[in-house]
Amino acid sequence: MERKLVIVIATVSLLAVAVAVFLPGGRAPDDFPKLPWKINLDQDGNSSVFGITLGQTTLGEAQAAFGADAKINLFASSDQDYAVEAYFERLFLSGIKADLILTLDLPQQEADRMYQRGLRVSKLGSGARKVDLAPQDQRAMLHKPIGHITYLPAADLAPKLLSNLFGEPARRLPGKTDITHWLYPEKGLDIALNPDGKEVFQYVPPARFAQLLAPLEQAGR
Repeated sequence: MERKLVIVIATVSLLAVAVAVFLPGGRAPDDFPKLPWKINLDQDGNSSVFGITLGQTTLGEAQAAFGADAKINLFASSDQDYAVEAYFERLFLSGIKADLILTLDLPQQEADRMYQRGLRVSKLGSGARKVDLAPQDQRAMLHKPIGHITYLPAADLAPKLLSNLFGEPARRLPGKTDITHWLYPEKGLDIALNPDGKEVFQYVPPARFAQLLAPLEQAGR
């Protein structure tokens, strides 16, 4: 009985810490909280988090829900693979301060045409290129669905707190340096734990989890 009481007290204490971390400044929680561990799966296997249903919700709908506009850029890898990312800086969702990057679902051929129309191309240290999109392409991106979310919380989160909020991962995968990836394939979630820095959360539709996992496994090797 005493052991159960200790466990209950410890759990309540961790949740109190979570509230203090995730609701700074006494902010009241939302009626429909947009919290990183609130991942909903429908009967078709579609996942929703932060009010975004991956593969369905458009960037324009997300901007309206967040009450903020994103910075949209096209990125081209050295292998000429394209990705369009919408970046929200210092966004508050249900009281949590974080940066949010939404990667849009976009055919590569369409992205290539946008690349050709780009206003300015900047070369990054990784060898990739960042492209400032033409105004008409910026507007067109508002109607594209979101396929991938990268969530960067401002707070540094302890593993014990994460395990209580998200549950134990299905797998722990060592990454570069001291980073460890906690993998939740049934939720389409990867949490990269960094003992020397902030955590990084990646969300994809569960059906696409293998695409997220492949580069992590390659980097680990």
